[in-house]
Amino acid sequence: MRRSFPFALLVSLCCGLPAAAQEVTSTGDYLARMDADRDGRVSLSEYQDWLSYAFDAMDANRDGVLDASEQPASGRGARAPLTREQHRKTLAERFARQDRNHDGFLDARELASPPQ
Repeated sequence: MRRSFPFALLVSLCCGLPAAAQEVTSTGDYLARMDADRDGRVSLSEYQDWLSYAFDAMDANRDGVLDASEQPASGRGARAPLTREQHRKTLAERFARQDRNHDGFLDARELASPPQ
């Protein structure tokens, strides 16, 4: 049985997804796509790299900062600029919440669990 992976909502960020991400529908798919070194687990850098494609797609001028015009409208007014470093820090915090056994990696079970 294939089930939608709830993390997909976090990944989409209101912009078009690359073809590879659109095909991801299960935890195993996410693990296989994120796991760049194919060791069966996802490191922090693999997690950040995979989830940075939306940032990269929105960063039209490629300056490493999403200014208000590059961010999706939120209905709450203009958004503050977001740097690549801030984005990666947020992802690191999310990763730490997902890493329930605190081993520095995410396995399929941890990827399937909602962030704490």
